[in-house]
Amino acid sequence: MDIKEITRDKSLGMTIIVKTISRLIVSFILVFGLYIVLYGHITPGGGFAGGVILAISYVLLILAFGGKVAVAKMSGFWASMWDNLGALAFVVIGFLGLIGGYFFLNFINHGTPGKLISAGIIPLCNIAIAVKVGAALYAVFLALSIYGRISTEEDE
Repeated sequence: MDIKEITRDKSLGMTIIVKTISRLIVSFILVFGLYIVLYGHITPGGGFAGGVILAISYVLLILAFGGKVAVAKMSGFWASMWDNLGALAFVVIGFLGLIGGYFFLNFINHGTPGKLISAGIIPLCNIAIAVKVGAALYAVFLALSIYGRISTEEDE
């Protein structure tokens, strides 16, 4: 089954109202999460908060459509892969500072305060942490939803 068939399957997920609203809301949640990540050095937020918001969009897909839709969009393998890549990117950014003399040296030009490009390596660190946190939370929720389904099938 492809993703269009899964989303139209009435036996999976919640009612058509919840599915329709979820389809509309997921894109707004993703854009808001990206905003929090990218402007985290200027406004309250950053990598962790933005990563949680990004994970919530996939959790909403699991809740509204069932686990099959979320796995079709991003499987557990790819969630783990993005989790590891986020951690690797964060460590690489830290080690790149060693070139200048110490760990996490801010080696990028700071720019004008208050502008989007104004914080050196901090936005890069926010992006790496957002990828790590978002993928890890999604993977945890996916694992818990699959485990819950397996344990309830064994109980019956």
